[in-house]
Amino acid sequence: MAKSLRSKWKRKMRAEKRKKNAPKELARLKQALSLDKKGEVIMTEVQEIATVVPADKIKKQPNVEGKMDMDIKCNKKTMMNENGQYPAWMNQRQAKKLKGKRVGKKGGQGKKKKGIAW
Repeated sequence: MAKSLRSKWKRKMRAEKRKKNAPKELARLKQALSLDKKGEVIMTEVQEIATVVPADKIKKQPNVEGKMDMDIKCNKKTMMNENGQYPAWMNQRQAKKLKGKRVGKKGGQGKKKKGIAW
């Protein structure tokens, strides 16, 4: 999609608008940070809102990859939890497809097709 002349024109004009507004946006960002003459942010106002941690402490900490503690255990092959339920994000078509694979292996022959056998 998005190959029509109208969408191409709109993309082009949005890009030009970004170029035009970039200096204003940068100035507004610097003003929002309220830089002093020294080039430092006023920390007294920031400390009232949030806890300020020096950059040295953050850099010294080892990179710890955060693993989520999941209470629900899911079988990776069948995608079912211990209660036999599929995840909430899975749609019915995907669940039916996985069920077909699972039941087909158990039954051996699987479901017989309706219709006339010649």
